[in-house]
Amino acid sequence: MVTERKNNNLKNLLQDFLPHTVAREFADLYWEGNFGDYLEIVREHPEVTRNAFQRLYDMILSKGVEEYIDSKKKIIRYNFFKDEENAGKDAVFGLDIPLMRLVHVLEAAAHGYGPERRIILLHGPVGSSKSTIVRLLKRGLERYTKTPEGALYTFSWVVPPEIAGRTTIAPQDKCEPQEEIFPCPMNEEPLRIIPTSMRREFIEKLLGPELSKKIKIEGDLCPACRFIFRNLMMRYQGDLSKILEHVKVRRFVMSEQDRLGIGTFQPKDEKNQDSTELTGDINYRKIAIYGSDSDPRAFNFDGEFNIANRGLIEFIEILKLDVAFLYDLLGATQEHVIKPKKFAQTDIDEVIIGHTNEAEYKKLLANEYMEALRDRTIKIDIPYITKVSEEVKIYTKFFNSKTLPGIHIAPHTLEMAAMWAVLTRLETPKKQGLSLIQKLKLYDGKY
Repeated sequence: MVTERKNNNLKNLLQDFLPHTVAREFADLYWEGNFGDYLEIVREHPEVTRNAFQRLYDMILSKGVEEYIDSKKKIIRYNFFKDEENAGKDAVFGLDIPLMRLVHVLEAAAHGYGPERRIILLHGPVGSSKSTIVRLLKRGLERYTKTPEGALYTFSWVVPPEIAGRTTIAPQDKCEPQEEIFPCPMNEEPLRIIPTSMRREFIEKLLGPELSKKIKIEGDLCPACRFIFRNLMMRYQGDLSKILEHVKVRRFVMSEQDRLGIGTFQPKDEKNQDSTELTGDINYRKIAIYGSDSDPRAFNFDGEFNIANRGLIEFIEILKLDVAFLYDLLGATQEHVIKPKKFAQTDIDEVIIGHTNEAEYKKLLANEYMEALRDRTIKIDIPYITKVSEEVKIYTKFFNSKTLPGIHIAPHTLEMAAMWAVLTRLETPKKQGLSLIQKLKLYDGKY
């Protein structure tokens, strides 16, 4: 009887809670509508059209900030890097000043002051939280794009049979042309469908002259979408309203695991890696369907630059990249374009962030052939922590009663370990009469 009662309670919980919660979340995250519905969303929430830097900057600010004074300097601590939504698993301690510099770069890029055309390079020794910071940004984007404040949208084409250029097997085993749903392979902003020559005027009429100044839609459609748009223009003799009837707008949620809006590139052996991993490659199976390798629908826009469009791409150990990859990287950084094989340059909108260590960075400085990369890089130093109190917070996160149940940690053990670690990072004081321990306390604000 007890077991049966528990099963009934569990069944009631699943019936009462899960269907409503899952259905409500599904309806929000998988919203679909026509182009007119999307224009209503833009009119009510113009922020859905933000570029990648604006979205990333707003995401960090959405968690709030704290201000405090340290050594007579005003320091801003961004709550985003506390990782409170993940119980502080990836929280960053003692790096408020480097994180301030990072956020200032993102702020300048969000306003279009120049850093948006640079690679953000996190530079520091091994174990200084470079990868953790990037991981926080990627996980943050995944969560932020699920919220109403971080919502963004992309689109699919409803391609008529004569343009689709392929057939599907009908139930009667006859080959009958049918409409084809073709998602934008690079998840682009739906307003890019409006030709650039009339885009500014269109947005002003939609939002008014004042509000339209805050929206800046740059770039053109990807080759596959341009192909479909061009064919629809021919079919409808330039009637844009009829072309837009073939557009289905949908919500776009970023996910690193699903390769949606977040990409990661890691250098490998030269023989096992080429530039198609960044910009995509021809799908030879689809050549038989579309008849030509120059048809953009027969191309897989699945390189890391492609799938990270509108989001963020991480380059692990970026300075270990082969020179062949640098050409794609430089174009993507400076011009915000990539060059897929056999197709024209394609516009992208994404934050490019990499990290490297001291040894690799010294090689960059010494290599005169890498001057172009140095010029397109904003270096942000991520040093070791030199405050004992902040180092203790790191050890407390990993060694506590929850992570080590049943194991007693002697008093002051973590403090002693933190003190020893920080002492190895400090140079011998040059001032006479100041010991290394005194210098350690001075850095920690104990004097």
